[in-house]
Amino acid sequence: MQQNKTFSMLGISAKAGKVASGEFSTEKAVKEGKAYLVIVSNEASDNTKKKFTNMTNFYEVPYKEFGTKDELGHYIGRQFRASLAITDENLAKAILKTLD
Repeated sequence: MQQNKTFSMLGISAKAGKVASGEFSTEKAVKEGKAYLVIVSNEASDNTKKKFTNMTNFYEVPYKEFGTKDELGHYIGRQFRASLAITDENLAKAILKTLD
């Protein structure tokens, strides 16, 4: 149930233009201080997970592993995505609530 809520929140965020997706864009958003939440697919490689875990710890950005690559991509209207960043503080907080 919570999962659907999370996916619909991701869709809303994407429509609002508040999602940076793909490894490069996600990393850029974090390093520029624009990311309020980083979500990495459960299917992402260990390297990708480790990279974003380290980066989000360093920049103090919440990090969650959630969904498949296909699901993450589908709900933001893109092809499969292993990582994405939410670039709106309120949307990020709302999504975190659905993930906890």
